[in-house]
Amino acid sequence: MKVLKKNFLLERETLTFSHLKLAVIARPEMEIGRYHWMYKSSRPHQYHHVPALRHSASPLSAPGCFECCIKCLGGVPYASLVATILCFSGVALFCGCGHVALAGTISILEQHFSTNASDHAILSEVIQLMQYVIYGIASFFFLYGIILLAEGFYTTSAVKELHGEFKTTACGRCISGMFVFLTYVLGLAWLGVFGFSAVPVFMFYNIWSTCEVIKSPQTNSTASGSQICVDIRQYGIIPWNALPGRACGSTLESICNTNEFYMSYHLFIVACAGAGATVIALLIYMMATTYNYAVLKFKSREDCCTKF
Repeated sequence: MKVLKKNFLLERETLTFSHLKLAVIARPEMEIGRYHWMYKSSRPHQYHHVPALRHSASPLSAPGCFECCIKCLGGVPYASLVATILCFSGVALFCGCGHVALAGTISILEQHFSTNASDHAILSEVIQLMQYVIYGIASFFFLYGIILLAEGFYTTSAVKELHGEFKTTACGRCISGMFVFLTYVLGLAWLGVFGFSAVPVFMFYNIWSTCEVIKSPQTNSTASGSQICVDIRQYGIIPWNALPGRACGSTLESICNTNEFYMSYHLFIVACAGAGATVIALLIYMMATTYNYAVLKFKSREDCCTKF
């Protein structure tokens, strides 16, 4: 009796499971049949395999013009670019204005302060040598600015990994370090040039201010203008035995009214400003090259650590 009851329970469980299975299978078929009965013109949905695109990128993944422009602008070393423009402008102003101002200074000395050519022969040779040095400075800094700008493009592209993964060599890092050292040396040298270029500005300013004192009506009412003089020999550019060596009163006023004095004075001011602009440009170069060298060295160590 117990065996019959057990068989009966097993058969009922088997029938229940088979009915559930048929219901699960038939449910989608019933839904599909109802769908075809409501919409007789419709066709059964067929899924077609879409082959993957080969040798062609998706339109969404292809970079557009705007993305390419942003990527190119990201590789521009803006600090080096600003420093290059400032360096070219400063060197051009210093060399061009300084060359013309030195020629005007020699002319003023020969006409008014040292009539004997032997008294200022050494000064003439020094000024001529400085004019040749100016040509060399202009040529050197034109090439040096272009090289530093190219080095800035190289390090910026390498650091930002614009053209693939980060790659650098020991030779490239040594070249970057050499530029850092050379830029520091040139920056110190140009500080000296900037200070030296302020000396003629100071001399011409003293002469100009003395002429303004002679022209003032208060001086004419209290003292004679012939008692106010400027002695060039006290600046050490011509010897003490040079004649006349100084200019007083109306003679000094006529010197200040000449076109050579006016042009030389203002050109020396512009040359001094150009030297200052060059110093600022070299300071920007120092910061940019030092930062690039430090980042290259750090990235190279990080790359070596990841490899090992």
